[in-house]
Amino acid sequence: MSSNINSVFYAESYHPIQAGSIDGTDILPHDNAVYRALLCSNAALYDPTGDPKIIGDPYCTVFVGRLSHLTTEPTLHKAMSKYGRVKNLRLVRHIVTGASRRFAFVEFETEREMRRAYQDAHHAIIDDAETIVDYNRQQLMPGWIPRRLGGGLGGRKESGQLRFGGRERPFRAPLQPIPYEDLKKLGITPPPEGRYMSRFQVPSPPRKPRKLVEKEEYSYKRSSVDREELSQRSSSMERDEHRRTVGRKQGSRKRSYVEEESQYGKSSEDRPECSPNTTSIETDHNYKRSTLDREEHYHSRSNAEGGEISRKRSSRYKEERPSKRHRHYSRSNH
Repeated sequence: MSSNINSVFYAESYHPIQAGSIDGTDILPHDNAVYRALLCSNAALYDPTGDPKIIGDPYCTVFVGRLSHLTTEPTLHKAMSKYGRVKNLRLVRHIVTGASRRFAFVEFETEREMRRAYQDAHHAIIDDAETIVDYNRQQLMPGWIPRRLGGGLGGRKESGQLRFGGRERPFRAPLQPIPYEDLKKLGITPPPEGRYMSRFQVPSPPRKPRKLVEKEEYSYKRSSVDREELSQRSSSMERDEHRRTVGRKQGSRKRSYVEEESQYGKSSEDRPECSPNTTSIETDHNYKRSTLDREEHYHSRSNAEGGEISRKRSSRYKEERPSKRHRHYSRSNH
């Protein structure tokens, strides 16, 4: 026991009497708050999952306490984004005044980012206030009782209600013999043996159970397969829609060819056929041929009309020319 005098240990489950003891060996409540928390624990008056505002994965969420009264959601989001991608953030406020209660819950995208914030963001300065960071004990620590019911962990000396066993105020190594029988009768977990740590070591938060990890991996793989099937289905639908639009365009072009050719008097035997199986290149070639045919038809028609007009003009000129000569000759004789 002498080698563990300067060592500490942390609580894995919560018990109000043990949390109120400096070494976790008390068997009687030493203040009214601990007694109230004990009554709530024995009567099961507190439900850690009964808060409707609790959202997100608790294994990816950290608790941030001792915030400044001036800290807002954008400021806290900017400060915590240094350690990972923030998914959700909830700054707890007073239900009546709306003022900050000086603690918040921050959920990250992955458990790795949460552990990084848990290790590096502890005692960080935000708005000139030194904050503390812990894992989400409300949902992950068995038997948890919040501070407003006399439980919680940590606290300040001036309040007179210190709680031990957490990251900020761990249990100290007991100097007296541990009363195992009394602790067993009260249902209090005895202090650990051979698992003491140094004050400079960082306690590890609870890890996600393997079943949940496998379930999430299975759901992720299944969702990825569903996404692939959905993408393939959407791509096939897009291809079908493209084919339908191409068919409609070809049909409209065919109708326009028929209308134009019937308008300009071209027989259906001379126009190029456009079957549904023709490609876009053949369709463009047929369209160019039809335009060339129409232009030749215009030129031939205009040349024919121009020739008739010129012949009429020449014949009229020939008829008028002798009469003009006769008039000129008669005038010169007189």
